[in-house]
Amino acid sequence: MQKNVTVNEANEISVNRWLRSLNEFKSLRNVVFCGMMAAVAIILGYVATIRIGQFIRIGFSGLPNQVVDYLFGPAVGAIFGAALDIIKWFLQPSGDFFPGFTISAALGGIIYGFAFYKKNITFPRIFVAQLIVKVFVNIGLNSLWLKMLYDQAIIAMLPGRVLSNAIMLPIDTFITYAMLKAIERTIKPMMQGL
Repeated sequence: MQKNVTVNEANEISVNRWLRSLNEFKSLRNVVFCGMMAAVAIILGYVATIRIGQFIRIGFSGLPNQVVDYLFGPAVGAIFGAALDIIKWFLQPSGDFFPGFTISAALGGIIYGFAFYKKNITFPRIFVAQLIVKVFVNIGLNSLWLKMLYDQAIIAMLPGRVLSNAIMLPIDTFITYAMLKAIERTIKPMMQGL
């Protein structure tokens, strides 16, 4: 029998998930783990990123963000993503700082956090979360930020951005699925046992 969920119940579930996520910051172990994931993301940004022109980057430095989103939820994911975006810019400035990209990083943390936190990890769930982030954040918002920052025609940069995100969608989905399943079996039980 299927349970009907009202709008108020759905909102309460979302608020509870957000508050539970904020409570993850009460543990020093979780904060330290976030720091370690930030270091991994920075290293991956240096060694595992391919730049194609000025507006297209293909890389894997977002994987540690998704680990944090999965383990600690949307609130921690948003704070972690925004803080990491600022830290990365200070360590390797590429042009002027633009807060739009920080908003995008936080929004990605929120989307992945709501999709993964306290949920069963399935391939379709990861695919849908990746698709939402790639379409609305990477292609939509980030193209808008690039237009605002560099005054480039969105139509000129859009085909390359769509192509790179389309290529990375199945790759990122598979890597994220394998990574989160491994974390589900290894790291998550250890973190809950401490």
